Amino acid sequence: MPTLVRGDGDDLLARYRQAREARDVDAIMLLYRDDADLRADPFGDHASGELAIRAHWNDTIGQEANVEFDAERIWTSGPTVLTSWHGAWTRRATAERVRARGFATFELDDQRLIVRERHWTLERVVGTDATFRPEPPPGDSADG
Repeated sequence: MPTLVRGDGDDLLARYRQAREARDVDAIMLLYRDDADLRADPFGDHASGELAIRAHWNDTIGQEANVEFDAERIWTSGPTVLTSWHGAWTRRATAERVRARGFATFELDDQRLIVRERHWTLERVVGTDATFRPEPPPGDSADG
């Protein structure tokens, strides 16, 4: 396992931000090792391996629009990048605007790929995104 420096954390979170804000699952997947483990909620299920992590991100990104992400503080300790962050997104189904704050850890391998990712997130609906028109769930039609 590598001993990371601050620049390693900055680089990882810059790529993470760019991929999240672009809603680009392929770019997100380039950050992970094939056998990585992701826990987006400390009390929820985890996604292990490429297929499960891709499914997690496909589902997440499919529900969001107008995504913002910013790492507020970044630390490194041994092979781990730690960050406090804030973000926002619009729920595609309802146009609700959500703001979130959280803490995340990313354990990296020697190639600087994510081996294990953990998140602790608090989120709140802060209103409706007037720039976004809600999308009906798949299978629903406006003709009713």
